[in-house]
Amino acid sequence: MAFDGTWKIDRNENYDKFMEKMGINVVKRKLAAHDNLKLTLTQEGNKFTVKESSTFRNTEIVFELGVAFTYSLADGTELSGTWNLEGGKLVGKFKRVDNGKELNAVREVVGGEMVQTYVYEGVEAKRIFKKE
Repeated sequence: MAFDGTWKIDRNENYDKFMEKMGINVVKRKLAAHDNLKLTLTQEGNKFTVKESSTFRNTEIVFELGVAFTYSLADGTELSGTWNLEGGKLVGKFKRVDNGKELNAVREVVGGEMVQTYVYEGVEAKRIFKKE
């Protein structure tokens, strides 16, 4: 699978505005912009394991395509939803547990980089990762 491997954050696009829309305070936004996030993804059939390593936390998320699960963001925001594979892209459809608002995410490999796109209340942001 194209996603397998370890990916290190390289750059962000519109990430501060996205976090602001999510209600994350300015101090946490400034820290998050420099979190040195590293993702290690492995796929076995429909089961994915994502190991997140950053300045703030280390965690492991295991999910199956199309099966709902709950996940906490680094700031503590809880999301519930699913990931699906659509045309070579991982497409996530989530709702915030606290307010029911949608947060959608797409992970895709483009030109050797993994691009993670988030959309929340009309604000789109990208986090671009390079393979280690």
